[in-house]
Amino acid sequence: MLNRLLVITFLIGFAIQFSQSQLIPNLGGQRAGISAFQFLKIGVGARAVGVGESFIAMANDVSALYWNPAGLTQFPEDQITFSHTEYLVDLKHEFFGGVYHLTSSDAIGVSLTSLYTDPMEITTETLPKGTGRYFKFGDLAIGLSYARRMTDQFSFGITIKYIEETLDILKMRGTMVDLGTYYWTGLGSSRFAIVIINFGADVTPSGTATTFDGGKVSSFQSFSPPTQFKIGFAMEPYETETHKITTSIELNHPNDNAENVHLGAEYKWEDWLFVRAGFKRTIGETLLGRDNAASNDISFGVGVLVPVLTSKVGFDYSFSNYNLLGTVHRISVNLAY
Repeated sequence: MLNRLLVITFLIGFAIQFSQSQLIPNLGGQRAGISAFQFLKIGVGARAVGVGESFIAMANDVSALYWNPAGLTQFPEDQITFSHTEYLVDLKHEFFGGVYHLTSSDAIGVSLTSLYTDPMEITTETLPKGTGRYFKFGDLAIGLSYARRMTDQFSFGITIKYIEETLDILKMRGTMVDLGTYYWTGLGSSRFAIVIINFGADVTPSGTATTFDGGKVSSFQSFSPPTQFKIGFAMEPYETETHKITTSIELNHPNDNAENVHLGAEYKWEDWLFVRAGFKRTIGETLLGRDNAASNDISFGVGVLVPVLTSKVGFDYSFSNYNLLGTVHRISVNLAY
């Protein structure tokens, strides 16, 4: 009964979210720039990004810490992962996570996410080539996750995160929650997932900034977190002992941009070689061609799984096209033991 109530609750929430938004035409651009902590929207793990970030219903490895905490019950091994992203404009994005299974039905996990730059020299109107002083920018998120398999078909997960952003002498802090479900329908290998991520109260910068004329500013506007509501569906249309194809589709409703659809596919050969591709399309944009309303739209990836003694080590790589901004490369290493 409890699992049914949870599923119904999430479905009602999904209907309410979409009833309040215009899917066609695309009006999401009017919401751009209203939320803080944008680094939380940067995808984690080369495998998930390789399938176009259409992953909440595929989340069956340690990267579920980011995508869907309910996915922590979808694999039996304890796992750790490290992911590095050479992001845009010389930003570095790192993710570390670990999952430990308390029982066959309960799992806990911890995660650490950071986005940072090298120190940058301060410039002013009168000293455009630099003042000789430097400042730092950095984002940090620390998460604690718990998931439980309530029945053979239904799992539920929650993540509590502490978030901090530092821009020179200014800081912004907040606490957010991710909620996720994972449900096997019983029809072949099909399953669906519903997730709410980055849910929390508004945040406000703290600190005192000095303006060019020597004035002091210590009162700032508050911003909402980058909350997203997602529903995903995945299945294996073809599977043998040697070959396996997994397909996934995901609908995403962010609070600060237009609704969008993600499509992804993963091909596995003999349980050690993986090839992936993904596609993203903003609601209201044309199906083919460049998605002018999104920063990125196409991704590809490959991966290998290597047995090492009693463990398995996975190496994954993904490539993402960021239209006007260039390309982004990710590498991930997963250890299952």
